[in-house]
Amino acid sequence: MRTTLDLDDKLMRSVKRHAAETGQTVTRVIESALREALARERERRKRSFKLEWVTVRGRLVPGVDLTDRDSLYERMEGRS
Repeated sequence: MRTTLDLDDKLMRSVKRHAAETGQTVTRVIESALREALARERERRKRSFKLEWVTVRGRLVPGVDLTDRDSLYERMEGRS
């Protein structure tokens, strides 16, 4: 696919220099760099945080009314 990009002059000079040194075309150098960057990004996303659920057996605490939201909040915050 043919497309137009506006690249920083210094970056383009580096790309052209690298292409000449390695015997590749500018297009090949840019394609390769983009593929590497996208692959790294995919890998980074795969390694991102995963929540692992831990379940434990609980028990009902005496004197806690599960139907009273305010008293539950007070109990959880240690105010009662």
